[in-house]
Amino acid sequence: MPWRPIPPKSERRQEFALQAMGPPKPPPSPAGLAPTMAGMRSLFHFAFNVTDLDVARRFYGDVLGCREGRSTDTWVDFDFYSHQISLHLGEPFKTAPTGHVGEHLVPMPHFGLILQRADWQAMADRLTASGMQFVVAPHLRFAGQAGEQWTMFFLDPFGNPIEVKGFESLETVYAS
Repeated sequence: MPWRPIPPKSERRQEFALQAMGPPKPPPSPAGLAPTMAGMRSLFHFAFNVTDLDVARRFYGDVLGCREGRSTDTWVDFDFYSHQISLHLGEPFKTAPTGHVGEHLVPMPHFGLILQRADWQAMADRLTASGMQFVVAPHLRFAGQAGEQWTMFFLDPFGNPIEVKGFESLETVYAS
């Protein structure tokens, strides 16, 4: 018997089949990831350049406490507080203090973390104990306003700016 394509179902039968299956279910994902649009779950990935992987391992692993993932001779991944950063050998991106936030000019571009307030304080204490030279020292900004947050800016050994914010509740991150 020769091959023949299966004829398409009528639109009504397709609609009935979709209703019988129910709404689509998101694929399984690692525990602790926040749901996003349409039930999707995600991790953030950021790749950037450093000039020395051993120095990067000491900073991101020992100072920031990130767990190392996969690596080659030219790059290394870290678990950056449940997000993936990939550090590649190359010229770090150029930055400038052009971001006007409150009373400060902050380095742009930059990346970072948002933590619960207690975790933010632990990070600030850890960085201070390590001798970190802050670009913007740990402080409270927008006190008493929507979006009240603790913040600090510092540079990795390659000049890549990092901001760490702390909120009493992560539910208020997008408050306006």
